[in-house]
Amino acid sequence: MNPWLPTAPCTPRTCAGHDGPTRPRPLAAALLCAGCALVLAGALGAPFVLMLGPTRRERLIRRWARGVVRAFGVRVRITGGQAPDNAPRTAPGTLVVANHISWLDIPLVAAVYPGRMLAKREIAAWPVLGPLATAGGTLFVERDRLRALPTTVREIGAALREGSRVIAFPEGTTRCGRGGGRYGPAVFQAAIDADAEIRPVRISYRIRPPRGTGRGGRASGPACCAPAEPQGPAGAAAFVGDDPLTASLWRVVTAAGLTADIRVLPPIRAGDRPDRRALARFAQTAVANDSANRSAESVHH
Repeated sequence: MNPWLPTAPCTPRTCAGHDGPTRPRPLAAALLCAGCALVLAGALGAPFVLMLGPTRRERLIRRWARGVVRAFGVRVRITGGQAPDNAPRTAPGTLVVANHISWLDIPLVAAVYPGRMLAKREIAAWPVLGPLATAGGTLFVERDRLRALPTTVREIGAALREGSRVIAFPEGTTRCGRGGGRYGPAVFQAAIDADAEIRPVRISYRIRPPRGTGRGGRASGPACCAPAEPQGPAGAAAFVGDDPLTASLWRVVTAAGLTADIRVLPPIRAGDRPDRRALARFAQTAVANDSANRSAESVHH
């Protein structure tokens, strides 16, 4: 393994788990089948979706992505920012950056900002998800070849200059809430080269308490979590370390009351900071800042 690849202290044993209310196994199994079926439907329908116009295509992708999250039994809450339907696409495009907790993050971001996802090269070989990612214009990164990085930056920059929306998780790996990882500066260099807008978003997961309790769910995201509670609200959603995908899927569908929150933060102009590292630090601070939890201008369920 390349020693320069990002790593996280999170492991399935210490971070991934759920000690809250659970769904009955038959209901969880039904949700698992429904979610997988919707993912498969997206893979089969991708060639036809690409034939649609940009506006109709993005609207359909957003609905499908939100449907995937909901099919797995997870509520979706989107706050802040301007609704994508009212924000016309222009050149250069937008670099969307988010913290990374789970595989759920991918359809969650697509439910707000459909675009060309940045992903590791190995995903292209995955069954079902690989062809779906390829058809969706995913930009694949060879993470273990540093010499390929300049080529990747040029590809991202070219996509942004053409007006594409590129989605990246600059931490480079998933983390369950024990402090956010450092944002890699490479994607921000592409934004500088294209003079593109950067749109940071914050992802968190919480457990919605049963009706009538009167208490808000506990939130978990990039902020540090207490060592005494390693398996916090994000534990059911966390997909970290060598956690098998099947185990993570079952944990999600069995967790009752799991809610995914995504908050859209104010945009950043690439030229507002002197270099890519300063830009990466600024975006990382914006996502990790507790002020991202303030009441929203708009809320969509």
